[in-house]
Amino acid sequence: MDLTFALLAVGALVVLTTIAGVVFRRRQGRARTVASAEAVDPGLVGAERLGTEATLVQFSTEICSRCPGVRRILTQAADAHRGVVYVDVDLTHRPDLAQHFRVLQTPTTLVLDRRGVVRTRFSGTIERDAVESELTRLQKESSHA
Repeated sequence: MDLTFALLAVGALVVLTTIAGVVFRRRQGRARTVASAEAVDPGLVGAERLGTEATLVQFSTEICSRCPGVRRILTQAADAHRGVVYVDVDLTHRPDLAQHFRVLQTPTTLVLDRRGVVRTRFSGTIERDAVESELTRLQKESSHA
């Protein structure tokens, strides 16, 4: 193998890997609107009830290093909004839920409306402002309905 070709191949792999990493990082923590009609049964995720305004469902695992930080953000957001409930689902013991909700990484957060329909999905770490924005949007929509 020619040394020049090998160096070009390695350089191309480094560039492609860097681009893939940048794209992956940019998608982390961004809200994605979900078009879903399925209402989540609170018992399925281990909750007694859903929030009267919204429910924040975090999927985590025992070995997830980023999950405690997201848990703090979500509990603070739920405490700051009346009618919002926070639920933590440990997928370590419930892998069936990972398949049901198409969870590919932890933490993954779902924002459910008052009927339990998934409206927004966050993958990876999130910012409190993004969660606040989604909760405000849902509350405005429910007040207009």
